[in-house]
Amino acid sequence: MCGNNMSAPLPAIVPAARKATAAVIFLHGLGDTGHGWSEALAGIKSPHVKYICPHAPVMPVSLNMNMAMPSWFDIIGLSPDSQEDEAGIKQAAENVKALIDQEVKNGIPSNRIILGGFSQGGALSLYTALTTHQKLAGVVALSCWLPLRASFPQGPISGVNKEIAVLQCHGDCDPLVPLMFGSLTVEKLKSMVNPANVTFRTYSGMMHSSCIEEMMDIKQFIDKHLPPVD
Repeated sequence: MCGNNMSAPLPAIVPAARKATAAVIFLHGLGDTGHGWSEALAGIKSPHVKYICPHAPVMPVSLNMNMAMPSWFDIIGLSPDSQEDEAGIKQAAENVKALIDQEVKNGIPSNRIILGGFSQGGALSLYTALTTHQKLAGVVALSCWLPLRASFPQGPISGVNKEIAVLQCHGDCDPLVPLMFGSLTVEKLKSMVNPANVTFRTYSGMMHSSCIEEMMDIKQFIDKHLPPVD
């Protein structure tokens, strides 16, 4: 990790119960840490999977009157045409790619790694998966959007992840990242990767949060795309 991440604490990790042959890297939302999601993932864990929940660096966030808080990149506004922190998003994606490389060095091939995240973390996981040269097993994108969507070419992406499996989830009562953002994002994703591999689930009454039903869908997705190898 480089730059402003030097002071970030080590990720919250749920180790595999036996030898780790797969990993899930999961990115929390704005103002949060990796601890809450590591606990949630511990509740659905599989014995051969390692779960890594890094903590975002603390930085001033324009949206919150420049208050400093854990954030993967700056957020300037929450409307579809808000200005975006392009340099920050690209740097954050490089930091996530470095985390993936670290797991590859640890002996887990990138195609046995699922990248996921919630809200701002979900946005970063989508952007990273669509721009990395590392072949991934899948992406879990919760209550989020695709950042820098205008920077992607029209039509399918080239590269190693054009067949990637995507599970996108959203609550239909989300007041922060409206369901419309999720619906627009899934349409864009289906134009970029094989639409047959994109699943969009919505949860009735769910706000900007998670629920048991969603966690079960995530578990099913992880179990399907990261099966045991031994």
